[in-house]
Amino acid sequence: MINISVIGAGGWGTALAVHLAKKKYNVTLWENFPDYLKVLQAKRENIKFLPGIKIPKEIVLTSDINIAVKDKDVIVLAVPSQHLRKVLEQMKGFGNKTLFVSVVKGIEENTLLRMSEVAKDVLGDINVGVLSGPSHAIEVAKDIPTTVVGAGNAEIAKRIQEIFMGGNLRVYNNTDVVGVELGGALKNIIAIGCGISDGLGYGDNTKAALMTRGLVEISRLGIKMGADPLTFAGLAGMGDMIVTCTSKHSRNRKVGEEIGSGKSLNEVLKNMEMVAEGVWTVKSALKLESKLGVEMPISHAVYDVLWKGKNPLIAVGELMGRTPKEESLT
Repeated sequence: MINISVIGAGGWGTALAVHLAKKKYNVTLWENFPDYLKVLQAKRENIKFLPGIKIPKEIVLTSDINIAVKDKDVIVLAVPSQHLRKVLEQMKGFGNKTLFVSVVKGIEENTLLRMSEVAKDVLGDINVGVLSGPSHAIEVAKDIPTTVVGAGNAEIAKRIQEIFMGGNLRVYNNTDVVGVELGGALKNIIAIGCGISDGLGYGDNTKAALMTRGLVEISRLGIKMGADPLTFAGLAGMGDMIVTCTSKHSRNRKVGEEIGSGKSLNEVLKNMEMVAEGVWTVKSALKLESKLGVEMPISHAVYDVLWKGKNPLIAVGELMGRTPKEESLT
C-alpha cells in the first residue's frame, strides 16, 4: 500500500486527494490553517474551494506537517507558488526516499526558480517531478475525462504516470520538466489577457490572437531556458492554454474579465478566496524576459494593466499598433 500526502487543501489539492483515495492509496491531506481544518473534518467537504465534493472518510485530514510528511512514499506539493518555499522549510529532514510531485503552477518571484527547483533548493537532492496540464479541479473531482502530463527523468515520469493514472484521469509522461513547468505557469498570464479581452467586450478573433501569439511568447522564453519547443504544442502548453483562457472555471481569466470591465486589481483580489497565479507570475516572467533577452509584448501589456494601472484600451491599442512583422512561431 502506497502512503501519499497532499500538501495543500485548495481545490486542486483536494481534488487530487479524492482521486488518489479512489485508487485505494493511503491518503493524507494537509491544511495549513487549523481553524479551517476543523471545517473540513466536520463537513468532510471543502466548502470554500471545492464545494459539492465529499472527502472520503479514508482520507486523513491534518494541519500537523510532521504527520503529513512522515513515512510517506509520495508527497504532492499543492500550495500557492509564492508560499511553497515557506511550507517546504517545515519539511526539512523528511523524505530522503520520497517522491515529490509538484502540481504548483508558478515561478518564484525573487529567485526566478521553477517549482521543482524551489523544492530542490530547500530540501536538497530529492526525487521530484511535475504533474501539469488542462485540469480544472472540479472536473477531475467529478471524474470528467481529463488528460495531463507527468514530467521528470524517465523513471520519475513513468512513476508519476503509474500513480495518478486511473478512472477518467489519463496521464502521459514527458522528460521535459522545464517545458512542462513553464507552460503551466506562463499560460496563466495569457489567460488574464483573454479575460481582459472578455471584460472589454471583444470577441473570438481577439481571444484566438491572444492565445496563439501568447503561446509564441511562452515558447520563446521556454526555448531560451532549455525547453523542448514541441512541449508547448502539448498538454502542458496549448492544452492548458485552451482550458485556462476559455473556461468559466478559470480564476486567471476571471481576474482579467473583472479588470477589463473596470475594476482595479486590489478590488478583484480582495473578493477572491482562491489564488490566481498569473497575477504574480507575470512579474517573474518579465524579469526572465529581461534577463534572457526575449520579446513578450502580451505579457508586458498584462503587467502594465495589472500592476501599473494602465487603461486596458490603451494597452490593446499599443499591441495592435506595434511595428509590422513577419509571423514567427518561436
